[in-house]
Amino acid sequence: MPDLATFAVDDGFSYAVPEGMSPTVGSIVRVPLGGRRVRGWVTGLRDGDAKDLKALVGVSGARPTFTGELLSTLRWAAVHYVSPLAPLLVKAGPPNLPKVGRVKLQTVEENAREASSRVNKISQSIAAGTRPPLTFLSGSGPWLDDVAAIVQAATVTGRSSMIVVPTAADCHRYADALERRFGNRVVAGTSSAAAADRTRAWSQAAGSPGTVVVGTPEVALWPVADLAVVVVIEEGRRSMKSRQTPTLHVRELLRRRAAVERFGLVFAGHVPTLELFASGVHYSGGETRSWPLVEVIDRTQEPPSSGLIAQGTRAAISGAIARHDSAFVFVSRRGYAPATRCTSCGDLRRCPHCGSNPGRGSACERCGHANGPCSSCRGVAFAPVGAAVGRVIEELKRTHGSSVSAVGDGGLVQVGTERDIPPPGTVALAVVIDADSMLLRPHYRAEEDTLRVVARVASSVRRGRGHRGVVQTRMPEHRVVAALRHGNGEEIAAEWLTERERDQLPPFGEIVAIEMANAPEQADADLRAALGSEVAVFGPADAAGRIRWLVQAPDLRRHKIQLRKKVQAWRDRGATVRVDSDPLDV
Repeated sequence: MPDLATFAVDDGFSYAVPEGMSPTVGSIVRVPLGGRRVRGWVTGLRDGDAKDLKALVGVSGARPTFTGELLSTLRWAAVHYVSPLAPLLVKAGPPNLPKVGRVKLQTVEENAREASSRVNKISQSIAAGTRPPLTFLSGSGPWLDDVAAIVQAATVTGRSSMIVVPTAADCHRYADALERRFGNRVVAGTSSAAAADRTRAWSQAAGSPGTVVVGTPEVALWPVADLAVVVVIEEGRRSMKSRQTPTLHVRELLRRRAAVERFGLVFAGHVPTLELFASGVHYSGGETRSWPLVEVIDRTQEPPSSGLIAQGTRAAISGAIARHDSAFVFVSRRGYAPATRCTSCGDLRRCPHCGSNPGRGSACERCGHANGPCSSCRGVAFAPVGAAVGRVIEELKRTHGSSVSAVGDGGLVQVGTERDIPPPGTVALAVVIDADSMLLRPHYRAEEDTLRVVARVASSVRRGRGHRGVVQTRMPEHRVVAALRHGNGEEIAAEWLTERERDQLPPFGEIVAIEMANAPEQADADLRAALGSEVAVFGPADAAGRIRWLVQAPDLRRHKIQLRKKVQAWRDRGATVRVDSDPLDV
């Protein structure tokens, strides 16, 4: 298959293999195409008459970049994410040409550490050469001890393991900890590393059974020699899904790979996504609570004119500063929070039709229902609930002075957003300023996302007297706030699943978002004609200079195949098209 990002070459081309050349499935080759020579991959070999075929020009690199089993997953991903196959084949390989050779790996002591009870069955299955059950390890993290025990079981049998983490910082943290135990068996893979380092790590993983691969989402498509188990840390984090086309999600890719390649798959986190929960995953809790205690500050008991920071929150921050303890203050976004409250009675503004935050315009951003006065007191003046990081810092500095700063600027009290949440067990106080603005966001994942993010913030608190997490809210009876108090997400997840099944939303249905710039005049009509009447198509709507549609149905596989043809036709006519399967925001 030529390395061209177009659906037109997905079926590949046939070439003759010259005498003395011996490519295999996954080999990088040079092929003639349209009067030029381009890079390509071998996706199949067959016997037959080759007299009318053009010949391969050469084989590049000494190692195939994917196996037949991995190719099966890549073909599935091409359909599921409405992507040409070639960009996915690129992701399976290293930046530079791979080299052949096995690394001499350091010896690991067989009984170096006793496995914890909740990973005992996983370790025993791996040691016996069988596939362990799909498992979710809940807890406040970090999950290093559990991960090390699982890796230990794989390495003592000479098999490989993989740990996929959300960010480069997480990668370095896990890789450093595991390297102290497993030495040169551990290789790290992140997009921020130099090309030579990534190629070296990829080559060891592909050629040396017993390697421990630690990396960010891109390693999920690496071929790994004799892979026994993959552990995914916090699969619900947004960084686990690519924003660029193809919009791959680590969870779905690895579930497919595990089914084809028969390796074990273990997830660890605070709360599993509903997609994982619905898959029948075995839920293994290490403690009664999946995150530390959370103190809820009810802001309905304060006057409507009160500022961003509750008195109880200010007192908690003052106490942390007096003890010279570190604190983290979480703000849900860098711009103004979307939720607003009535300045007369203090109640949060909600759409009377769908119950979400209606936005600041004349109609609800989610359902289009006309916005009116406050449903409680008929007031017409509303103020934002939350604010930008800068405004929160300014307000806190009025009472706490130079102890307050943005993350990275050295203050005892640091203010940041989701990307700044500290690692588990590293601060004495964690505060969530505006949980309500997250709960009222106008998309169906708002509650699930809020629980997961606030659980992460709470888990950043280390054990110790006086250490705690604080959440400010004007909805103290909300079911997500109740789950935060209880420290467990199983019960509320069951409620969400019932609602999702009723509405045919993921994981009981599929959604695809399509965004287009320079759209042809008939794009809307063409899309509806291609998908048919049994599919719900919402739009087109304006999306930052582009037009956007949402496509929904219980099963979209057949329609995605039709959509591939239509997307290529639009692109051939000059349109820029982005297709997002399973979008996080709708």
